[in-house]
Amino acid sequence: MVVQSKHFLNTAPSLVLDSLEGLCAINAHLALDPTHRVVYLADQDRSKVALLCGGGSGHEPSHSGFVAAVCGNVFASPSAGQVRRGIDLIDNEKGTIIVVKNYTGDVLNFGLAKEEYAARDPQKADRVKFIIVGDDVAVGRTQGSIVGRRGLAGVCLVYKIAGALAQTGASVDEVYDVAQYVSSRLGTIGVGLDHCHVPGTAVPDTHLGANELEIGLGIHNESGHRRISPVPPLNELIPTLLEMITSTTDKERSFVPFKNDGTDCVVLLINNLGGLSELELGGVVAEVRRALDKSGITIMRLLSGSFMTSLNMPGFSITMLLLPAANDMGTPSTDLILSLLDDSTNTPGWKWSSMSIPKPPSVSSSLPTATRVKACQSASLKAPDVNRFNSAPEITRMDNIAGDGDCGLTLKGGATAVLGALSNNSITGNDVLGSVITISRIAEDAMGGTSGALYSIFFSALAQALAKSSAETVTQEVWCTALEAALARLYTYTRARPPSRTLVDPLAAFIGALPSGLATAVKAAEEAAEATKDMEAKAGRSAYIDSTNLKAERIADPGAWGVKVVVEALSQSL
Repeated sequence: MVVQSKHFLNTAPSLVLDSLEGLCAINAHLALDPTHRVVYLADQDRSKVALLCGGGSGHEPSHSGFVAAVCGNVFASPSAGQVRRGIDLIDNEKGTIIVVKNYTGDVLNFGLAKEEYAARDPQKADRVKFIIVGDDVAVGRTQGSIVGRRGLAGVCLVYKIAGALAQTGASVDEVYDVAQYVSSRLGTIGVGLDHCHVPGTAVPDTHLGANELEIGLGIHNESGHRRISPVPPLNELIPTLLEMITSTTDKERSFVPFKNDGTDCVVLLINNLGGLSELELGGVVAEVRRALDKSGITIMRLLSGSFMTSLNMPGFSITMLLLPAANDMGTPSTDLILSLLDDSTNTPGWKWSSMSIPKPPSVSSSLPTATRVKACQSASLKAPDVNRFNSAPEITRMDNIAGDGDCGLTLKGGATAVLGALSNNSITGNDVLGSVITISRIAEDAMGGTSGALYSIFFSALAQALAKSSAETVTQEVWCTALEAALARLYTYTRARPPSRTLVDPLAAFIGALPSGLATAVKAAEEAAEATKDMEAKAGRSAYIDSTNLKAERIADPGAWGVKVVVEALSQSL
């Protein structure tokens, strides 16, 4: 894989400060000390406990998007002097809690600043507490025997719960105790398709293959626990990841006391590591939810989005906070923890949540495609040779049509659905009209997009034209008449007319030449598709693209090429 190594910035050294200035410009209630790179509340209520966090930058919205934060360079801890300035800026009557992820630089520099603060103001020494959060289950007990687990996205739940409790006026000890309890019940595992690139550094030689992923990688480009190739589907990957968090038999990674008896309740956080699309992240959420439902673990709250990133890393992490059981003694109650999570906030980095238990997955009440099609059939037409119609071996090739853009994927989706319909006899030569209706539905349901709509309209119109025929068998004359009517109906929904560098070019050529025979019609479609390589686009997506490159490289219109492949496959099968 190729690491994304290009960035929008002024200079690499100025990026952190520029970003913090942008954060404060968006959020007027925040203030910035640019010299020490500290973000804090401009109008702080000094009668309440304050929280201070921080560490290396590159994890946005952490840390500055959640609580007062001291920001170092990308993936580098701030100095103790910066942290001391942060403590002074949020000094208050009630006390301060410093929360850091378990990384050596952060622990040392924030810890040094705390000790220096206590030495300078001994009377305030007991009012500054220190919490180290380590939630990474990829680092086993043996490997992390001295340094412990790394801190990952779980720290964001600590920020939210402790911060909300502080706003209630709780004492520094009360906030500290709850934050420590939450920290002890966290498990996180990350997975990535590649590492990220740090602005201002040389482009690395990625060590992950094009079909390889890494489990347990760190948020500073640290190598992971293990690699897997090929990249498995989510329904195979997710159970493996969850097992690393919930297992009580793995002596190396049984950090959180799950019971795994159907009584466990959790807060689930699905975190985007920076380079994952929202589309993929939604799929991850759905699969994690299905896996937890199957395992008997109840999700009491579900959060998803970018909380703790690793710049532009294409990956995600799963965090679970195990909530206290009803009979647990001396612990914060589940109701308290959930209420603190649900408490409204103007924190810029916190993502929206429904503040409720996720509802069961919805089940569609619509009839399956085959059933709906059967219900609307009113006539039946037979193919001249039923057995030859059903064989269609070359249609299998359509399952492998996949271009780089969505057109290839759209055609592949339609081809796969057609093959499925052939296998379950939803498409059959005994009922040509019903088969055409089925194909129309497939184009609507399985393809989607512009191509799917055009195909669906065309086949729906074709079915209407066939239904008007008084013939009992679909002859060439019947096909020609129906196809011409279908094309005319299609023209009422698109302005594309040949030559236009769209799929109508080969489609119209095929229909126009069909009275002269199938071979002639296929040849006409092939020539029309080939001609789009040297054609100025008048409609379709290509109309928005600079035609110079298309002509120079003689790139055919993908939609037109798809029609060419379809009619060629039909010709070879018939």
